[in-house]
Amino acid sequence: MKTCYIFGAGELPDRLSPQIGKEDFVIAADAGYEYLKRRNICANLVVGDFDSLGRCPEHPNVVEHSSIKDDTDTALAVEEGKKRGYTRFAIYGSLGGRLGHTVANLQTAARLAAEKCEVFLVGSDTVVTALHNGSVSLDTSKRGYISVFSALDRAEGVFLKGLKYPLSDAVLTSTVPLGVSNEFLGVEAEISVACGTLIVMWQESDFDPALSGCCFKSER
Repeated sequence: MKTCYIFGAGELPDRLSPQIGKEDFVIAADAGYEYLKRRNICANLVVGDFDSLGRCPEHPNVVEHSSIKDDTDTALAVEEGKKRGYTRFAIYGSLGGRLGHTVANLQTAARLAAEKCEVFLVGSDTVVTALHNGSVSLDTSKRGYISVFSALDRAEGVFLKGLKYPLSDAVLTSTVPLGVSNEFLGVEAEISVACGTLIVMWQESDFDPALSGCCFKSER
């Protein structure tokens, strides 16, 4: 599935090496441009107000915004990807750094899930996705901790299967962290929600969307 890759200014370790295909689209969001240059990854588009980068980059395709704006540079990059028909997003450098930006990226992920897009936020050792009225299966390669939170006031009909602490037809709320610090068991895990939006995060140090081990399904 073709993917829009966005590189931001958060945690971006050099060990990450996503397999970007010909149909994929790469956007540098502000200081993410320097990371791509360092890794010799060509950006199709550069977006931002460039307050973090400190200059408008010399690139043939730049969308420059005022620093007085309502959206983050990452959210603006997402909109550019959506304009080009992409519904699957891998947003590197979207975790860590300024906490406000991390929370903003979690909100962006929740919005994308509600719009029936697939999204991954990728940090140095954590991957986050969002799930709206559907399910995601994670394959047997996943190890370590996984946490599941409600992005809205309530998430109903929550099932956690193949994890150390299962849930069956549970209700998660935005004020009680019932789903924190679960664990993979070396078997396929499935997280589903009948009504609501979940934020799902797990430990992974070298995530590649092309080999994600994740399968999403939407409720009909």
